[in-house]
Amino acid sequence: MSKPVSNSKHGKRYNALVGKVDRDRQYSIDEAAALVKELATAKFDETVEVHFRLGIDPRKSDQNVRGTVALPHGTGRTVRIAVVTKGENVALAEAAGADIVGSEELIERILGGFMDFDAVVATPDMMAQVGQKLARLLGPRGLLPNPKSGTVGPDVAGMVRSLKAGRIEFRNDKTGVVHAPIGKASFENGNLSANYQALIAALEGAKPASAKGQYVRSAYLSSTMGPSIPLTLGSGS
Repeated sequence: MSKPVSNSKHGKRYNALVGKVDRDRQYSIDEAAALVKELATAKFDETVEVHFRLGIDPRKSDQNVRGTVALPHGTGRTVRIAVVTKGENVALAEAAGADIVGSEELIERILGGFMDFDAVVATPDMMAQVGQKLARLLGPRGLLPNPKSGTVGPDVAGMVRSLKAGRIEFRNDKTGVVHAPIGKASFENGNLSANYQALIAALEGAKPASAKGQYVRSAYLSSTMGPSIPLTLGSGS
């Protein structure tokens, strides 16, 4: 992953923030959490993200990384959940906090352009229709329900509660980099650190058996509008 440096492509504000990051060192997560909060100077509560460059070949399907993790302090954002189910699961999903619940009529509504949600959950009895009708629409957006991401299963209430509580999905992009949120700039330093530790543990647990050499090559912490901060890697990385 390239390291951003101060240049004319950025404004004075950004370049001033870059100057506060020592590019010749790696920061512990505790140090980086404190610094990323200092650098988050936008007028809104910036999201704090971690970016991992992995030692994988994303062109090989057996080296792609995908998993989920329940962040102990959540993400700081409200997750809008659509649930595709029917029968008694409708009431269970609604009671668990789902924002919109339906079966065939919800599928048709999504096909018609309704996209006011951040995650889609489905029960197995609806997946044939979801896959057939919505795969092309939801797949490219990373919203297609999948058992590996914990969004397909019989326990619809449990899936909804888990997503609302701060469970996130992570996966590598086509360059072998994983981007994942770990909270907001308003979080306490310790909460950002704890979320990071949970994420990297899950990332290590998702290491492909076929991946050789150093798995986590580098890691950076950043806020929505701020520069990235190089992170030190533990011995297990």
